Amino acid sequence: MLKINEPFLERMAVDEKSYPKDGLKEIVLVGRSNVGKSSFINALTNRKKLAYTSSSPGKTRTINFYNMDNKFRIVDLPGYGYAKISMKEREKWKKIIEEYLIKSQNIALICQIIDIRHEPTKLDLMMYDYIRSTGTDYLIIANKLDKLKSSQILKQVSIINKSLHDLDKDLLIPFSSQDKRGVKEVLNKFEEII
Repeated sequence: MLKINEPFLERMAVDEKSYPKDGLKEIVLVGRSNVGKSSFINALTNRKKLAYTSSSPGKTRTINFYNMDNKFRIVDLPGYGYAKISMKEREKWKKIIEEYLIKSQNIALICQIIDIRHEPTKLDLMMYDYIRSTGTDYLIIANKLDKLKSSQILKQVSIINKSLHDLDKDLLIPFSSQDKRGVKEVLNKFEEII
């Protein structure tokens, strides 16, 4: 299994001029504002505060580049779909996300993080279709697994599989940032990519 010893927040960016230029492969995280991308990063790296988590969604307003032992980067994009910001701010975030996904030359994998407790939203479906259209390798991380009873898991996975048409079952990983279920599977996928 892939080991990450000394991860660190390398830089924050809002435009192409600030992207790292060294060609290190990047694993990109996309998802709604409150889906737990920061907790996902902390769980994968076994760090409590590498990525800042907040009880109020919409705190990530930049592209955050996390260096993983100079082997690869995890790139955390601003969340989409946060309703309590102005339309102007929402458009700014959308532009930051789109510009990165179009212009970065180093994307090796896109991880879309969704909430396993709910059917994917309209915005989740739009992002899924967009990711598939890029031809880039992708994974769906169904986060917040610890919030479900064991008897609910298969039902929720089935709902997600039906919503995300043409999804290969091997590309959906149920995950819990709290109890670390799914960490090994995700790191094994990352290792295959990098």
